[in-house]
Amino acid sequence: MSQKREDVLVFQTEDGNSVEMVILEETRINGCRYILVTDEEEEEAYIFRDVSSQDAEEAIYEPVEEESELEALGKVFAELLDDTEIVY
Repeated sequence: MSQKREDVLVFQTEDGNSVEMVILEETRINGCRYILVTDEEEEEAYIFRDVSSQDAEEAIYEPVEEESELEALGKVFAELLDDTEIVY
């Protein structure tokens, strides 16, 4: 994955395709960095966890899939984005 602009990340999918995602917000909880991103249509948002090592040249993100973690992070991002409603 490479960073194209400050607010856009380009993800490489498992099948080798590139997908641009816009960063809506980011936060750090218990030393772990999380980002809230959306696609170009901004219809759906996704939460990713940074799993890269501290000395990595590029960040490696994996989607947050556990329901309880998604709900907790959704509440955090909803507070950070005052004017946005997050539906789980």
